[in-house]
Amino acid sequence: MADLSTTFTGIRFQNPFLLSSAPPTESESNILRAFEAGWGGVVTKTIGLHPVVNVAGPKTKFLRADADSPHLSMKKRPGAALHSSWNWELISDKTLDWWVPRLGRIKKAYPNHILVASIMAGSGNDTELRHWQTLATACQNEGCDALELNLSCPHMDRQDMGSNLGKDKELVSIVTKVVKEVSKIPVWAKLTPSTTDIVVEARGAFLGGADAISSSNTFTSLPLFDAETLEFEVHVDGFVSTGGLGGPAILPLSLAKMSQLTQAFPDKSFSGIGGISTFAHALNYFLLGCGTVQICTAAMLDHAVGPNVIRELNDGLRLFLEKHADKGWTRVDDFVGLRRDRVVAQSRIRRPDEKAYHGGHETAEGYAAPDELV
Repeated sequence: MADLSTTFTGIRFQNPFLLSSAPPTESESNILRAFEAGWGGVVTKTIGLHPVVNVAGPKTKFLRADADSPHLSMKKRPGAALHSSWNWELISDKTLDWWVPRLGRIKKAYPNHILVASIMAGSGNDTELRHWQTLATACQNEGCDALELNLSCPHMDRQDMGSNLGKDKELVSIVTKVVKEVSKIPVWAKLTPSTTDIVVEARGAFLGGADAISSSNTFTSLPLFDAETLEFEVHVDGFVSTGGLGGPAILPLSLAKMSQLTQAFPDKSFSGIGGISTFAHALNYFLLGCGTVQICTAAMLDHAVGPNVIRELNDGLRLFLEKHADKGWTRVDDFVGLRRDRVVAQSRIRRPDEKAYHGGHETAEGYAAPDELV
């Protein structure tokens, strides 16, 4: 019989589907509703030590595409389909002191559901590094099952936080090591896709002792201009800063990042994020080597915590396992990484005439040889 449960970084999940760290997980009531709806795990909105003040006006918007034209806009209109989400929301505006009692209450209410605490601090000095330890210790003392290090928020002003930190392999390694020194629970490093080679930062995280990598956070982006007003579609007093692009548009982009990671570290654990709305989407991540997946945009659009989304994900996994029962598959672990080796270098893709392809290493007819160029 199909078994939806899975074990990831030593933790047993009732199913491999998690709500990712985002607006749907910013409150105790939302997290309780999410567990009641059937999510296998929840990653809290990122918790910090100090108060955070978000921008005035809307923090999250949704970009929509028309079916019969190339028109893209955040404006709601009949027949439009979701293209992506865009947000410039910072971490939780509630401090650690606010979160601590609520984390404890959540775990007491749902002791068999997995609660992952997302945490963030700076990295510019020893004091900031100790803040990571303070956050980690407080969360694990309240019963959290794992920690996810936010090394990837795409719109932090400080150079020692978020994706600015996450682009520095040495700082990624140092922060991970500092947290591992005090953590008695698994530590996941959430990386930014806005980097030259995500494998480099992942290697730093694993050298620091990370138990898993979560990828990808949202992609650094800007909203579009309104052609009529010449103003950004979302702004405050006419101004905008870069934000994070998520939702369906980033699914292929995030899969490319994940493929790099799972091929470079085939024996490590990964939690896939980006563009997932259905089981068919999640399946891509499983086949590339992810043990769990995380969902945000689809859940935000489904009564805030995604009761219908998690129902479809669980049903989809169950039907998939039943369909492939003849292969002996009974749980997600049976097909994790099954198609990881199908992503290869360009030179390995068959050409009509293999002899005519030189992979850029030989001068093609009609082009000057490198030593002839001035």
